Amino acid sequence: MAQNLVTKLYRISVIGAARNKPYVVPSVKAVTYSTSTQQDSGAVKNSDAVKSVFISQSNDIFTNLALEDWLYKNFNFINHHILLLWRNSPAVVIGRHQNPWLEVNTSVLSEHGIEIARRNSGGGTVYHDNGNLNLTFFTPREHYNRKNNLQLINRALIREWGLKTEISPREDIVISGGYKISGTAAKLGRPNAYHHCTLLVSVDKEKLKHALHKHHKGIKTNATQSIPSPVMNLCDVNSHVTVEKLLSTIGWEYLRTCPYTAEDRGKDFIMKQRGFQFINPTDQWFPGLDKLRAELTSWDWRFGKSPKFNVTRTFQVPQELLGKEELRNEELSITIDVNKGMVEDVMLMVPPGLKAANGFSGQAQVVTSLKGQRFSEEAVTILQKALSELESPEQTRNEFVVDCVRTSILALEDEKSN
Repeated sequence: MAQNLVTKLYRISVIGAARNKPYVVPSVKAVTYSTSTQQDSGAVKNSDAVKSVFISQSNDIFTNLALEDWLYKNFNFINHHILLLWRNSPAVVIGRHQNPWLEVNTSVLSEHGIEIARRNSGGGTVYHDNGNLNLTFFTPREHYNRKNNLQLINRALIREWGLKTEISPREDIVISGGYKISGTAAKLGRPNAYHHCTLLVSVDKEKLKHALHKHHKGIKTNATQSIPSPVMNLCDVNSHVTVEKLLSTIGWEYLRTCPYTAEDRGKDFIMKQRGFQFINPTDQWFPGLDKLRAELTSWDWRFGKSPKFNVTRTFQVPQELLGKEELRNEELSITIDVNKGMVEDVMLMVPPGLKAANGFSGQAQVVTSLKGQRFSEEAVTILQKALSELESPEQTRNEFVVDCVRTSILALEDEKSN
C-alpha cells in the first residue's frame, strides 16, 4: 500500500457553539486524511492533535474488526486521534490468545446463528449484540492511556444521566457495587496503539449467559482464560439510556477532552475538532479491507490460532453394552491432544466389556482416523464413517463411542460424563 494513501471520509456535521446542536453542512464536503506511517514525533510536541469520532455503518463483527485492524496498520495518528464507535449483530468475540472450545458454548451459538470471532487484542471473551456499544480509542503508542479513556466514559455517564461508575483494579468499568458494564482490551505496537472496550446498554443477558458458558472439565491449556463477572445493563440503572443516545454522549465528551489527558476542555474546545463522520467500511474506501476480513473469518484464525491443549473425558458405559453381568461401573476414557486446532493424537482406553466389539481390540486403532483432522464435528463424521466400514460392526457400541467423542470435541457436559 502506498505510504501516502489518501482515504475519503465524508464529513456529516460541523459542531455548533451549543452542545448537542450540530448544524448540517449545506453541501456535503469531502475531506482527506493522510494514512502515511512516516510519522514525525516532533509534530506531537509542537501542536495539539485534532480529534474525530468515526461511526461505522456496518453491523458485521468481522468487517468492524477488519476496520480496526486497517486503521491500526495504516492511519497516521500523530496529529489526528480517532474514536471509532461501532455495533454488531449477535457475536461472541474471544481474545487473541484464547481457546474458543474453553470459552463458549458452541452448540448454543450454532443454534442461534451467533458468530464466533477472534480479535487481534488480548483479554477475555465478550458477547456483542445491538444492545452493546463498542468503542476504540486510536492514538500513537506514546499517548496510549487506558485510564484516561475510561475516565472520559465515566464523566460522560455522570454528565448526561448522573450515573456514578468506577474503574476496577482490572480496569473495567463497574456500577452499583461491582456490576460490570464495560470490558476492556488493547493492542500496543509501533507507531500506533488502540484501546477498545464495550458498554452494555440493553444486551440480551440470557443469551450472553448461555453463549459464554465455560467448559473447564478435563481441559488442560495455557490459553488465557476469561474471569466471569456479574454484569448489568445501563438501561437497568436508568431507562433513559439507549445505544443511540450513548453514542452521541460519548462522542461529544471525547471531542471536548484534551487529546493527551483526561482534562475536560469545555464546549469551545469542540469547535476546534473535526466532529462526527459516518464511515463506510468497504474495500473501496479502505483498500485491502476485504483481505483482512477474509483472514478474520477463516477457520485457521478463529480456531487454529488456539494454543495447544488436550481434553480428557470419561464416560460410564451403559450396562447393556458390557455383555457380562459381572462387569459393572466400567468407564471409557478419551484423551485428545490438539495443536493449532488439529487433532494431533488420540488415546482411547476401552473397558473389557467393549473390547469384544469389532475394531476395539488392543489400542482401538480405529480412532487413528481422527489424527490430522480439525477438532470439530467434521472429525466425528470421519470417525463415524470409519466405524461403519468395519466388518460386522457392533452398531450400538459404535454409536456409543461416537457419541463420547462428539461430547469430548464439543466440550459439552453430558449426562454420561463423570
